[in-house]
Order: sequence, then structure tokens, then C-alpha cells
Amino acid sequence: MMDRKKKRGGCLGWFLLLVVLGGIAFSIFVLMRNSKSGSVFAATFSVSKKYANALDIAMQFFDVQKSGKLEGNKIAWRGDSALKDGNEAKLDLSKGLYDAGDNMKFGFPMAFTATVLSWAILEYGAQMKLVDQLGPAQTSLKWITDFLINAHPVDNVLYIQVGDPKVDHSCWNKPEDMTEARPLTMVNISSPGTEVAAETAAALASASLVFKSVNATYSSLLLKHARQLFAFADKYRKSYSISIPQVGAFYNSTGYGDELLWAAGWLYHATTEQPYLDFVTGKNADQFADWGNPTWFSWDNKLPGAQVLISRISFFGGKDISNSDVLMKYRDSVEVVMCGLLPESPSATSSRTENGLIWVSEWNALQHPVASAFLAVLYSDYMIAAQVSSLSCDGTTFTPVDLREFALTQVDYVLGNNPMDMSYIVGYGGKFPEYVHHRGASIPGEESPTCKEGFKWLDSDQPNPNVAVGALVGGPSLNETYVDARNNSMQGEPTTYNSALVVALLSSLLTASSGVKPFA
Repeated sequence: MMDRKKKRGGCLGWFLLLVVLGGIAFSIFVLMRNSKSGSVFAATFSVSKKYANALDIAMQFFDVQKSGKLEGNKIAWRGDSALKDGNEAKLDLSKGLYDAGDNMKFGFPMAFTATVLSWAILEYGAQMKLVDQLGPAQTSLKWITDFLINAHPVDNVLYIQVGDPKVDHSCWNKPEDMTEARPLTMVNISSPGTEVAAETAAALASASLVFKSVNATYSSLLLKHARQLFAFADKYRKSYSISIPQVGAFYNSTGYGDELLWAAGWLYHATTEQPYLDFVTGKNADQFADWGNPTWFSWDNKLPGAQVLISRISFFGGKDISNSDVLMKYRDSVEVVMCGLLPESPSATSSRTENGLIWVSEWNALQHPVASAFLAVLYSDYMIAAQVSSLSCDGTTFTPVDLREFALTQVDYVLGNNPMDMSYIVGYGGKFPEYVHHRGASIPGEESPTCKEGFKWLDSDQPNPNVAVGALVGGPSLNETYVDARNNSMQGEPTTYNSALVVALLSSLLTASSGVKPFA
């Protein structure tokens, strides 16, 4: 009798276990069916607290850099500033972001900041929303695009700079205390600037997609300006560094072909209009795409980003589009870039430190590894969404997982897994730069020094009294050392476009699966 009871009890236990497992399986099925590509399921159960925390901190640097009358100011040591910017042209250019540790507004890198931030929102907005960062990202983006719209008052005129960099850099004071003149610089028909007009078009076109379902009227306004600026950039082709040579001292452009492809790519995604697709697949592609020659994504060189963006069309377009030979050439060129990034690839770049960080430039060293890692995750997600299982690097096969793992090495290095054992994002982790090259952060809140008086805080041996929270500093040297000194601008100065790139990267890694899909 005892044996028979044991057997009957065992059967009942197995039956109950099967019922429970069946319920779990059904729940998973419902979750995945009610989400696109299972992204809600993945996001719900796989949010990385580490990257969510880093993203929350990195996002705050946009608030640190805001100009104008601050609404809902979250940075205690910041206040209203530059309220009269644009007055000489009867324009309101008070908004926008200060470029770096100075008080300048440079339109070229600021527009790139907006484009990258838009891209992050469009690809990973669902993940950002899970950690309450979508709203702040959209708010910061609009702060820039409001400025860019006002900087384009009429066709064929774009104001690209507020302030005189020589004057600005001869002062060390907070933006709230500026009294020096803030002259305006513009491009127009007589002094064209193809790359800056095209980059601004890209920013406004991509942002029009971000706000399409949020504020349709504003989205239409953004797209109207984007169209006009692209037409101006394309019709009057000339580098702004040639038209206005003085810009070369700070943001010199090495060419405008990449910006034209980048902007046309964004306008195609925003409109699905054939002329923009023709632009990136016709003679301009042959002239500017530089097929198969890998380059580094940055504020100056948009080509790798444009190649990834345009390859998106072949992944998510219809059959009549996806088989385009030229679009496949973009994908082939992207894969050359990706093969260079993968450390085990036969064609791996040697431009990296001993511990594996992509390293290209002494100045602002972290821009390239962060930008490269973002493109790697994004392309990996495109492959997964399109069920492309692998890519070949000179006969060696790699998977989307390999691209993601490369990106993880780069972001983890930035967050502290490096020989200095420090985070390069200010405010993240237990050790981060304390002498950031940043005027507002370096001057105590109760002080209001004049232009020259403030230099005593540049030279001070005390840590910054204000934390430039979220700032991604320039980064380490090739030998992986970092000198935390306020006058070490090469390593210690943050930029807003670096912040856009690291926000994009962190957003892409919030969950194990992104579920990227065609833009709405």
C-alpha cells in the first residue's frame, strides 16, 4: 500500500508541475505576442541596472549645458544665461547648448548632437521609456531644435555660431555672468556652408520623426526647415571652412560629401520620397560614399553613420528596395567598418589601447570608441531584426552577438573597467574626474567673477565646487593614463556631442534585445 501511495503522489506532483510550466509558457507567449519582436518581454525582464544608472547620469549633462531661460531647472548651480543671444539679428537664439567647457554655441557640432540624440530616441525610445529617460531626452532635443529653427530665419540663411571664440576663450566666467559681446556668424548664398547646413537638415529631419507622434505641428515645422536647408546645402556646395576660414580653428570640416549623404538619408526616412533615395543611390553615392574604406564616426565625419543609416533601408524596406545593388554596397561598406572593430577579426584595426579601447586621437579620445560601439550595437540589432545571422571578415564569420560584445567592452571601459579604475562619466561610480575643464563647474555658486577674475579658479588646486554631472570627459591617453587637472583640456574637457553619443550607446544596451523596427 505504501508503494502505491508514493507512486500516485508522484504522478500528481508531475501533473501539477506541468500545469505550472504550461502557465508560465502561456504567459511568455502572450507577452511576446503583445510586443513587437518580443521587445517588451526582453525589456521587462532584462533591464541592466548598471547602464540605466549610467544613462540617468549622462542625460543630466544636457541640463548642465543649456542656455537661455531655464524651465524646470534641475541643476542647482545653473541659472538663466545668454538671454540676448541673437538680438543683433532680431532673433531669439537664447536656447541651444553650450558646446563644451566654454560658453560658445557652435552650430555644426550642436546639430550633430541633435541628430545623434534623435537617432537614439528613434531606435531605443521604448527602452529609454522603461527607465524614465524618454521624456528628458525629448525635452533636451527640443531645446536644441528650437534654437536651430530660429537660426534659420529665411531660405539660404543659417546662423551657425553665437559668440566670438577668441573673446570667449580669453575669459573664465560662468555663462550667467557673461558681459562680453556675443556676435553672430552665418552662412548664406555668398558664403555657403554645405556641411553645416546639411547637418542641420539631418538634425531637423531626424527630430521630425521623433516628434511625429508627439507634436505633429512641430514635426511638420522641423521637416519644412530640413527640406529648405538640404536644398540650400546641395545647391550652393562649398565648405564652410573655406567660406569662413576662422571656423577652422575650432570645428574645421574635412569635407561635406558625408553630410550630404547623411542628410539625404535622414530626409528619406522622414519622408520616404524617391528623390532623397535617388540622391543616396545615384551619382552622389559614387562621388561621396567611399565604398569599402573604413573611417571613424565623429562630429566631422558622418560617413560611417550615414552608411549604417542608409543600410537600414535594405534591412527594413520592401523587396523592390532591399535588393538594390547600391544599398547593398552601403551594407558591404558598413561590414568593413564592423570587421575593423572586432578584435578577433583578420582585419581588426590596430588603433586601440593595450586593454582594448578604440583609440584614434589624443584630443577627445573617447568620442571614437563610444561612437563606434553605438554603431556596432545598432548594426547588430539590424541584423537580428532582419534575421541575418552572420557577417564575414576575410573568411572568418562573426555574429551579431560578437558586435554587441565588442560594444560592451568599450562602454565598460568608460564606466570604470580600465587601468585607472575610474569612470570617465562625471558622477558615475565611486571615482571620476573632479577637475573637469568646465567654467561653470569650477566657480563657486556665490561668486560672480568678471571675464579675467575667473582665471583664479582655472588655476585653483581644489576640485570643482560644482559637479558637471553626466559629463563624458575627453578620456585617456594611448598609454591609458589620465591626468585629472583643470587645465588639461585635452583629456578633461567634456562636449555635448560626446554626451549624445554615450547616451545613444547606453540606451542601446539597456536591454538584451532591442526589437528595432521600421521608423513610423
